[in-house]
Amino acid sequence: MSGKKHILLGVTGSIAAYKACDIIRCLQRQDVDVAVVMTQEAKNFITPLTLASLSRNRVYSEMFLKDFADWDIEHVSLAQRADLLLIAPATANIIGKIAHGIADDLLSCIAMTTRAPIVIAPAMNDGMYTNKIVQENMKKLHASGMHCVNPTKGLLACGTVGEGHLADTEVIVKKVCALLKNKYNM
Repeated sequence: MSGKKHILLGVTGSIAAYKACDIIRCLQRQDVDVAVVMTQEAKNFITPLTLASLSRNRVYSEMFLKDFADWDIEHVSLAQRADLLLIAPATANIIGKIAHGIADDLLSCIAMTTRAPIVIAPAMNDGMYTNKIVQENMKKLHASGMHCVNPTKGLLACGTVGEGHLADTEVIVKKVCALLKNKYNM
């Protein structure tokens, strides 16, 4: 790719949130600037400081600014600056919110606002992932033009093996780079 592109990485409340660190590093090796948007639940699994240190960017998570010295409507400005929104890991919760147009936190608002391509990389228990409602929500996202990097069969946090394991970092990054290359004819 030529020219630095700007990706928003949405991190949600999944044990796979730690893999966001590797995703950031792999994207940076592709000359991509990564800013992170975390849900409140994601902070139970990984710290904003870790993601800020790796990305070398501020981590966003608050819907409303507490300091009005630098007024910015963040869900709009972040959505406009993004060349692509990647949500990895994507929980059943964020998938359901986006599929039904619910915008009640910073990440879901950005997903509703952006005109950039959106890539969803689900990670959850296999019972959740194969649930008919989650599958219908995934179909809705696909029908609305969003891209998915399907989870794989692997060891899950509950100790069982099943479909719902976050796709390998390399697969996710390859999908993101292909979309950026296609969008910007790089």
